[in-house]
Amino acid sequence: MPGSQKRAKKKFVPIVEEAPPPSPAIHGRSASWNPANRFEKLHVDFGDADVVQIDPTSEEEERPRRETQFFRDLTKTIIARNDSPDVGFETSVNPYRGCEHGCIYCFARPTHEYLGLSAGLDFESKIMVKQDASKLLEEELSSPKWKPQVLVMSGVTDPYQPVERKLRITRGCLEVLAKFRNPVAIITKNRLVTRDIDLLGELASHHAAAVNVSVTSLDPEIQRVLEPRTSSPTARLEAVAALRAAGIPVGVMVAPIIPGLTDHEVPKIVEACARAGAQFAGYTIVRLPWAIAPLFEHWLDEHFPEKKEKVLSRIRHIRNGKINDARWGFRTKGEGIFAEQIRSMFEVACRRAGIDGRPELSTAAFRRPVEQMNLFR
Repeated sequence: MPGSQKRAKKKFVPIVEEAPPPSPAIHGRSASWNPANRFEKLHVDFGDADVVQIDPTSEEEERPRRETQFFRDLTKTIIARNDSPDVGFETSVNPYRGCEHGCIYCFARPTHEYLGLSAGLDFESKIMVKQDASKLLEEELSSPKWKPQVLVMSGVTDPYQPVERKLRITRGCLEVLAKFRNPVAIITKNRLVTRDIDLLGELASHHAAAVNVSVTSLDPEIQRVLEPRTSSPTARLEAVAALRAAGIPVGVMVAPIIPGLTDHEVPKIVEACARAGAQFAGYTIVRLPWAIAPLFEHWLDEHFPEKKEKVLSRIRHIRNGKINDARWGFRTKGEGIFAEQIRSMFEVACRRAGIDGRPELSTAAFRRPVEQMNLFR
């Protein structure tokens, strides 16, 4: 039409957000803010007054808090698969998305962005709960398409985070695994794993269970701010001892090692875990992909400002000069002189502690109860 004009297309540019200045840490949380979701076209930060609960009538100065919210996850499948050469397993079961343990370095934090949430406070305070996990697991193991293999719990978030004590979703999955005698390897930072020694022991009798207790630091002060809702270092050592006494293969993951902050503890961690009964060990070096980098830097500002530059400098040295290196084969161990020092220190510590090798889990005892029942019809 004469005189008509084309409308200019609106272009939305994602906001690049910088970390806020250091502020009082939120009680029971390692993250104290919500960085922008990298998939968002617009991010509005309403400030701490809108995301924490403070009694405005109180005259006393209170540390801010943020309560945990739980949401039903209506997923239709429970076994996740990956083809990464760095993780060491192909299939896993994750009863929860998000993790109340709140480890500031957790590589799983960015997965919350796929839900439209933040990798910061949202990740540790808005937890997705897969209440039907055990039912879904039984259906998938019953299928002739399932080829018996080791399942890892959890490949992403901890299966024994605090709410598991009440919901018992992980235990329900273990009941199914014991029923099918499908091998399972568990990774956790919580002593709550010892609650399920009966099921793990049953699986272990068929060479179908192993537990990795993750220990980042033996210093309770570091653990308290680094991994605020995990079990204490002492409690984790007690879990190692209890699992070993029950005849369940148990090892330690010294993970992640933070250069310039916890790397000097590696020999002591390995020694303490070996004394408690650990039979095998592994390690990874901290990774800072996506939103984890600004979260971690902000955390250093809040808790270890005097060590910030040293820590970040060491991380860059092992990450090819960058804060994060996503290349296969280098993501978990790094490269360069500091990475080599950590590797050597870890290997020497294992030799001195008498820790060697990993348990070989077996699928030989796997069975499908439905098939067995059909034999008697």
